[in-house]
Amino acid sequence: AAFLHGHTTTRSALVSSSSPTSLWMSKNNERARMEKNLEDMMGNDWRVFRAKLVMQEQQEEDRLLSRNDGDSSNKKKNKKNKRHRSSSDDEKLEKQGQLGDLFAGAISSIFSSKNGNNNNNSKSSSPASSSPPAGISSIHQYDIFEGDTVGGADSSSSVSSTSSSSSSSVCEDPFVSHAELPILLKPKAKINKHRWAHSIPHVEPGCVLLANEKLGGVFHQTVVLVIDHHETTGSTGIIINRPMSGNLMQVASETESNMDLSLKLAFNAAPVTYGGPVQAEDYSLLHGYGQVEGSRKLCPGVFVGGSEELMNEVRLGSFRKEEALFVKGHAAWVPGQLSREIAKGVWYTAAVSSDFILRYAGAPTTTEDNKDDLWSDILTCMGGKHADIASQNSGRGDMRMMP
Repeated sequence: AAFLHGHTTTRSALVSSSSPTSLWMSKNNERARMEKNLEDMMGNDWRVFRAKLVMQEQQEEDRLLSRNDGDSSNKKKNKKNKRHRSSSDDEKLEKQGQLGDLFAGAISSIFSSKNGNNNNNSKSSSPASSSPPAGISSIHQYDIFEGDTVGGADSSSSVSSTSSSSSSSVCEDPFVSHAELPILLKPKAKINKHRWAHSIPHVEPGCVLLANEKLGGVFHQTVVLVIDHHETTGSTGIIINRPMSGNLMQVASETESNMDLSLKLAFNAAPVTYGGPVQAEDYSLLHGYGQVEGSRKLCPGVFVGGSEELMNEVRLGSFRKEEALFVKGHAAWVPGQLSREIAKGVWYTAAVSSDFILRYAGAPTTTEDNKDDLWSDILTCMGGKHADIASQNSGRGDMRMMP
């Protein structure tokens, strides 16, 4: 609500008194905000789904390692208890086990035949037969016309002919591959949607670059949000963990800045962060409001740009200034430069939650968060060797002397 001439004016009344252009902009902004809220409510974030798959794979690897460790310890115990057994006896048992595996594979391949009949001998004489692919026993003569390896099928594929037999298939889609199964099956792993982070093997808009602990200069222990990445045109990003002392009004007034006066007045109390050494007098706007006109969606819940429209929302009281992070300057790489730096270990590439990205744009924090050291907080959340790096090199925090 706003106070005009001593009367309380609601948002709708304020908008109705505005120009048709302002009314159109406000409706589009409301729709952008609603779409963003619906996306949050429905959990429609593909990055969260990927994070669950990554965690599930990590949990399976951990279980496998612990199982192998247990097996190796049991073998050591058995060796101590059975030292009287000669090495020749062990070799005989091992050969027997291999022979048993060989016969088991042959029998399983025979009974897993699609046709389920006994004419394998006649098929083996077919001129189309060739050497068996990986995964198919050499004892069962391979015939390409059996269809076991055509169109992505393998010896374990099955298509249900009736609804009663559908339970025997892993997936109802007969054309699904093993690589696609994780997409159709709901991940069992659970993650904290507020704080999750994991490594990714590539660079994508909306991911972050975490500076190697050995990197010095202005990028020491920085977290860079990737805006664009193209092998032919280069890459751009903004540092998101170098908050500057003072709000937008103070920073824009005391430093060389290309800032419109109306924006400076509307967002006077908004936070500011040092974004990088390139075009340090220019500003970009990072927020989680929604994909308003003039803005770009980097990833679910994270947007850049749209300052004119959000200025209107601030005046209407529907957007808090503290949730708009103005980024002064940016980072840039010529084509191929960022890829070379990553290959040399200068950066750790990671996908992180939107609350991590919007840490200094009004995102909520908990007692679990390291509120003053985003670089260390993300590495700790990633776990493993990254958590060790964070514990060994944290301490300085995000507040630094700006260049």
